[in-house]
Amino acid sequence: MITNPNHTSPAPHTVPGSPRVALEAWVARIASLTRPDRVVWCDGSADETARLTRQLVDEGKLVALDQERRPNSFLARSDPDDVARVEGRTFTCSRTPEDAGPTNHWREPSAMRDELEERFAGSMRGRTMYVVPFSMGPVGGPISQLGVEVTDSAYVVLSMGKTTRLGHEVLRAIDTGVPWVATVHSVGMPLRDDAGAEQPDVAWPCNPTKYIVQFPETREVWSYGSGYGGNALLAKKCFALRIASVMGRDEGWLAEHMLLVRLTSPEGRAFHVAAAFPSACGKTNLAMLQPELPGWSVETIGDDIAWLRPGADGRLHAINPEAGLFGVAPGTGPDTNPVAVETIAADTIFTNVALTDDGDVWWEGLTPEPPAHLVDWTGADWTPDSPTPAAHPNARFTVALDRVPTLAVGWEHSVPVDAVVFGGRRSTNVPLVAQAPTWAEGVFMGATVSSEQTAAAEGTVGELRRDPFAMLPFCGYDMADHWSHWLETGARLGDGAPAVFQVNWFRKDADGGFLWPGFRENARVLEWIARRVEGSVPAVESPVGLLPDLDDLDVRGLDLPEARLDALFAVEPGPWLEECDLTEEFLAGFGDRTPPVFTAILDERRAALHAEAHESAPESAPAPASASVRQAA
Repeated sequence: MITNPNHTSPAPHTVPGSPRVALEAWVARIASLTRPDRVVWCDGSADETARLTRQLVDEGKLVALDQERRPNSFLARSDPDDVARVEGRTFTCSRTPEDAGPTNHWREPSAMRDELEERFAGSMRGRTMYVVPFSMGPVGGPISQLGVEVTDSAYVVLSMGKTTRLGHEVLRAIDTGVPWVATVHSVGMPLRDDAGAEQPDVAWPCNPTKYIVQFPETREVWSYGSGYGGNALLAKKCFALRIASVMGRDEGWLAEHMLLVRLTSPEGRAFHVAAAFPSACGKTNLAMLQPELPGWSVETIGDDIAWLRPGADGRLHAINPEAGLFGVAPGTGPDTNPVAVETIAADTIFTNVALTDDGDVWWEGLTPEPPAHLVDWTGADWTPDSPTPAAHPNARFTVALDRVPTLAVGWEHSVPVDAVVFGGRRSTNVPLVAQAPTWAEGVFMGATVSSEQTAAAEGTVGELRRDPFAMLPFCGYDMADHWSHWLETGARLGDGAPAVFQVNWFRKDADGGFLWPGFRENARVLEWIARRVEGSVPAVESPVGLLPDLDDLDVRGLDLPEARLDALFAVEPGPWLEECDLTEEFLAGFGDRTPPVFTAILDERRAALHAEAHESAPESAPAPASASVRQAA
């Protein structure tokens, strides 16, 4: 018998033939397939949150932290097989493989539906199926979208309550006919088999076989076997990027893996910056930056995802569609990100961090020295002599955005974007900051950005890979078509298009040390970007973009000798020509869908680099590359 005892919205008064009837019919179909013991409609209320939290603590799925040290905060430990995105099991089931493109794993839609039907059949036996209506962006907002997730994980419900707008207001919007994206999730571990035999639950239910499946044309997500992060919080990467990127292509807007901040100058002018970085490359740190430059401030709008739409004023406008943070814990500390440390002081769900003896949490980077004893992320005793980290490298915190002390006033409303910034983790070649001379060259920057592999994705940590727009795992259609969509958007915007920049905080010297101090000092780069946007400082031409006149980059108070500053902006023709060859090879993988303008940009870059090599190769020892660029200009 399927019941919905928590359904207190106007369901009993549903008008026959209304959109609510279609929603309830869809829920009934999923329940008929998955066979839960009961169905609960979630409202996101404080009472519901408290009840589910108590339930998970009683079941051993959450550990209550010391309520004085970490009020209303809890720890979850995942299965070691379920700790990150599973890109090899993430599928884009567009109508044709050409629509999915070479960066997505394509499966034929009807065959995948048959496969999923078999997996989901009876997958919720013995469990509760929760119905989670949610909004990305404020309900009714001009760039907002609605969704409904059904899940057999109460942990997912609690996390969705922190990261989305959840509840009756969404159902009322659906009642008026607002379309919604259908998302289905199961941990894939039923507690009763077909014959009725029971099996015990575990602290982190999951299944060795996993599916993360997007159906772009029908706006659906199906996820099976994982309870972790974006694999299970289907509003996040699956909807807000993979599905939304297709919606944006079809409707003339953009869904991007970008943070949003408001930067305010000493003169009181606000600049809004959207920035794309791969996971674990400093996005959250930049989103919560506290500048030490006198008179400058940074306010947080979002740390991960931005939806951008051309406005009636001819400018590109953006919102953060999320209502919370799902941040990487390791490396987050008072020195690197004091705002994040304050944000997660209470009301937070931690996953795969270590537990201290006095009921608090710890991870690498939280304090200079680790405690003498911890319980690590697997539940085992740990000491500083242990051979493994105390926290998983991809350990996370989940917290509502309204806990961020630097949250911008009016953050829920759209803002005009002044600058788009692309960044990655590069130890060589890429300067600290460069501006694209044109919109097309800015799109080329975003398309060809590369970064070293992080723990958030499968693969060898440290391996260099192209990550166009930081969207490699998240673009729901052919990546080259995504670049064309950006080019078309710029053509629509014309002079109203934002300026485009590339940054690299991670360049190293010959001894492997970072050349740039990073963290709070990155505000000095943002200052130069803002001054370029307002047109108050010049730039110096180079083969890879417009660089600062180093007199205009404020480095006062930094221990930054001239040689290191030169090295931060060195454009060495030889390595860059090799990189051009690698870029050409990368673009060739997209065939004739690659925008033709990219070939022209690459040809111009090669010609400029050859000219630079010729000019900087006199009989005597060459000058530093950055110096030669300035002299040539």
